[in-house]
Amino acid sequence: MNKMDFGNTFIWGVSTAAYQIEGAWNEDGKGESIWDRFTHTKGILPFRSRIYQNHNGDIACDHYHRYREDLQLMRELHIPNYRFSIAWTRIFPDGTKKSKNQKGIDFYHRLIDCCLENQITPNVTLYHWDLPQALEEQGGWTNRETYQRFLDYVDFVTREYRDKVPRWFIFNEPFVFTTLGYMLGIHAPGKMGLSNYYPSIHHVCLAQGEGGKIAKSNCPDAEIGTTFSCIHVEPKQSNSIFSDLHKSAAIRFDTLFNCLFLETMLGLGYPIDRLPSLKVILDKYFQQDDDKKMQFDADFVGVQNYTREIVEWSLFVPVVWGNIVPAKKRCEKTTEMGWEIYPEGIYHILKKYASYEKVKKIYVTENGAAFRDELEIKDGKVIINDIARIDFIQSYLAQVLRAKREGVPVEGYFIWSFMDNFEWAEGYRPRFGLVYVDYQTQKRYVKNSGYWYKSFLEGNAEF
Repeated sequence: MNKMDFGNTFIWGVSTAAYQIEGAWNEDGKGESIWDRFTHTKGILPFRSRIYQNHNGDIACDHYHRYREDLQLMRELHIPNYRFSIAWTRIFPDGTKKSKNQKGIDFYHRLIDCCLENQITPNVTLYHWDLPQALEEQGGWTNRETYQRFLDYVDFVTREYRDKVPRWFIFNEPFVFTTLGYMLGIHAPGKMGLSNYYPSIHHVCLAQGEGGKIAKSNCPDAEIGTTFSCIHVEPKQSNSIFSDLHKSAAIRFDTLFNCLFLETMLGLGYPIDRLPSLKVILDKYFQQDDDKKMQFDADFVGVQNYTREIVEWSLFVPVVWGNIVPAKKRCEKTTEMGWEIYPEGIYHILKKYASYEKVKKIYVTENGAAFRDELEIKDGKVIINDIARIDFIQSYLAQVLRAKREGVPVEGYFIWSFMDNFEWAEGYRPRFGLVYVDYQTQKRYVKNSGYWYKSFLEGNAEF
């Protein structure tokens, strides 16, 4: 199998996100984001950090200052598409259009222009989790007004860069940033409870639909879509009286993980038949015509898959009434994140999404793995022989091709990530990159997976 098996129009790339790589957290007029505040704030208990070893994104990979060398390196690796996000607080520091920051606006012009100079197509994510802190202090995504401010931001950004960007992503993984940020408190802004979770879901669904329509109106010749975190879910195998309960729990988890934000965008409404607790949203937060506002006829949907989950029934977890069986209890080999390596999962997800009539095109916008990459000096050269990552990518790509050959309209694949970066609550410990970053010196070293990807993109690597 080689690159050409996917066809001439299949697009290839890598992905990153602003907070994870840019650094320069308060330079050139940038406002404070919820991740700036979250990483600078101690945990609830004095001996407990919110983030692994108190890491933060203040400097990260210093991409804000080093983007030219990073894009030059990307060009040397023959990577034709770069998916990155714009930091809302660089454009509107307090989240509103009255605070427009020209230095931030100019930075993204330079970044996009540098992509084009290097024959790299810019693929822009409008929101990758870094809400302005000023809006969070007014309730963040629990406040309906936030979605209106998001529409102002989308309108400005898509107008500003529309002549240069052919592909826009409204959100990155709405399930993750609402669940971990507004229900479990693991991610910024650290809120917990259903009273925060339900309104945040609804306002994000509104922002996704209305934001997509605004972007399409401003950029009629561009592709407009959004991208979802997707996890193949299976019930725990059991011959006991609990077998049917495990299956029901798996349906609820699958609905929450994979269907909620997609189906509202497709005009199917909230999947209350499979997750009855969502009825609270209709009763408390739904307003007239919200069903129409949530809908958007997207040109594509993005799929981001890393693993699968096995689910068992539990009486002690409301809403989903189930637990995830830890990967380490059910498989021998996991990634550095503790995730099961299960290539068939991406096949099942692609088939699932393709089954929706209104899904026209699918891009795999994130796929990759974190492993313990170690530097080796050989003949005076730094070598990172990350064979496990190469095996991971090859095995998942084989399943993407399997789905494509069966008629799934999958037309692109982006590796997470171009380079090692700040991995949210996990700090800098996990390394997902094709490029190794020495955070002390900010030197970049291409891993063997990066060289493999280059060879693959040149048509010289088969597997």
